[in-house]
Amino acid sequence: MTDITVTRDDDASRYEIRSDGTLAGFAEFDQRPGAVRFTHTELDPAFQGQGLASILAARALADVVASGDAIVPLCPYIAKYLTTHEVAGAEIRWPKRPGTAPAEA
Repeated sequence: MTDITVTRDDDASRYEIRSDGTLAGFAEFDQRPGAVRFTHTELDPAFQGQGLASILAARALADVVASGDAIVPLCPYIAKYLTTHEVAGAEIRWPKRPGTAPAEA
């Protein structure tokens, strides 16, 4: 059985996923007061097709929720994941798109 781990590396500002100890991918973030902005997610091509990106996203987002911070999905993969998966307790701050009107209060 494959050993899958996800850890947060604050020095590198990313969550890393490892398969049997080998780095398979990462989700980069930018920590802000009260929020974590996900900026980029990457998976080594050798590990694609195994569901690891989804595991990485789920565990990274759950960690942010547990910390009490909001999630800001700037990364297209994290944004797509959030539109197709429920993340219990998540406060999501969707980025404003250029040329769109601000949301009504």
